[in-house]
Amino acid sequence: MISRLTGAGSSVWWWRSAVFVAGALSVTGFAPLDWFPLPLVGAAILFWRVSLASCPRHAALLGFAFGLGFFVFGVGWIYIALHEFGGMPAWLTAPLMLLFCSYLAIFPAAACAVTAAAPLRRRWWVFAGAWVSAEWLRGWLFTGFPWLALGYSQVPSSPLAALAPVAGVFGVSLALTLLATAAVSVCCGSWSRSVLATAGGIALACLISGRIEWSTGEARALPVTLVQGNVAQDLKFREDRLLHTLAGYRAAVEQAATPLVILPETALPLFLHEIPPAYLGALQDAARRRGGDVIAGVFQNDPVGSDRYFNAVISLGHAPSQGYRKHHLVPFGEFIPFKAVLAPVLNDWLHIPLSDQTRGEARQRPLAVAGALVAMNICYEDVFGDEIVRQLPEATILANVSNDAWYGRSWAAEQHLQISQMRALESGRWMLRATNTGVTAIIDHEGRVRARLPQFVADQLSGTAQTRTGTTPFARAGNIPAAALAGLMVLTGVGWRRRGAST
Repeated sequence: MISRLTGAGSSVWWWRSAVFVAGALSVTGFAPLDWFPLPLVGAAILFWRVSLASCPRHAALLGFAFGLGFFVFGVGWIYIALHEFGGMPAWLTAPLMLLFCSYLAIFPAAACAVTAAAPLRRRWWVFAGAWVSAEWLRGWLFTGFPWLALGYSQVPSSPLAALAPVAGVFGVSLALTLLATAAVSVCCGSWSRSVLATAGGIALACLISGRIEWSTGEARALPVTLVQGNVAQDLKFREDRLLHTLAGYRAAVEQAATPLVILPETALPLFLHEIPPAYLGALQDAARRRGGDVIAGVFQNDPVGSDRYFNAVISLGHAPSQGYRKHHLVPFGEFIPFKAVLAPVLNDWLHIPLSDQTRGEARQRPLAVAGALVAMNICYEDVFGDEIVRQLPEATILANVSNDAWYGRSWAAEQHLQISQMRALESGRWMLRATNTGVTAIIDHEGRVRARLPQFVADQLSGTAQTRTGTTPFARAGNIPAAALAGLMVLTGVGWRRRGAST
């Protein structure tokens, strides 16, 4: 019986290969393909095999195989950043990427192991709770890497996206995995009234949440111009290209006809004190002539001459000059973890400029510019939804400046756009994205892209956004409710087994 359930001999490897493929195919549910039902199918296949596992070890190996396929195909674009632009040799980059994806695969492996430790009849909800608990932990441990949480795949087209303003991305992941396990239970004839009630409750919650306007639009529209400079990453910090870059952004600001103009992350690739005052004055004068402001990405050295430097944005124009400094930095790209040990080794192999930055404050005020209160976030920061909402409900609009040129012509930029769509839904705010090479876009409070530029072109996106007020349930509580519910589902499911064993 055990060999039949777990798959003895060659069938063990066959099923591990099958769930590896299921993990890889689940990536197509995310942008740019947006085949959002496939992650549910992938989760269902994995749960089906895990529900037959004879022990946690066998289940963990299935989860690891699924996770390896999922992350190798989902975030393999990191190879481009390390090798093509970071200068790391291919013979070192490839095994490091495999090691990183193996680390990420530990989280689904742990979720599957916990599922197999629960009684058979409880596994359908333990799997969902353990999966989301693992996603949440992955988004927190070692500063976190929550990229490709399953909930992102449902934005904006899936009915499950309606749950985002209430429960956030992890709440959407929880709903998706519960539906996947419910489908398996029904197909295998092991369903119960609680399974059907859960599926029906999710459908009802999506219907109700989708009909509620969680934030209120203000009457005044906000005309904006988002500048996409399309400066190649290998040219960005070259001195012989600096004047060309600065001239391009100055021309874009002067040509714009809207009160708010936003330039990408580190659009001005200098420290602020190194930029000629006349250049900053020209940007400020152009914005003042329109009665508005320009927001520009720049590095700041504070105090000047020290080794403390920040990835920042500044505002120039009609309003008093303000700034925002990036708080959540990218490991190895913007700071070196365990610096005393790793820095001597990495400095020989990885050549990323300005890779030892200082964190900005965790809580910073929105920028009061062009009649709006803009909650800034820089690049990777918008992956962390509970950090984005720190500036709510004061902020009336969100803005992300980014430089995804690091990842070449991969799926990374489209995945990043989808993450921004989730942030807009969670917060009930429009999101403005000004990027170097794409995807520059205007996203409404329902997560829909209203306008965008094609990637890898130098252009300006002009349009109108809406400032909004009010607070969504997610903005009040963040990820705590979804994570707590997921943890409770695991504890109750596994706890029953222990209680039964003790009696």
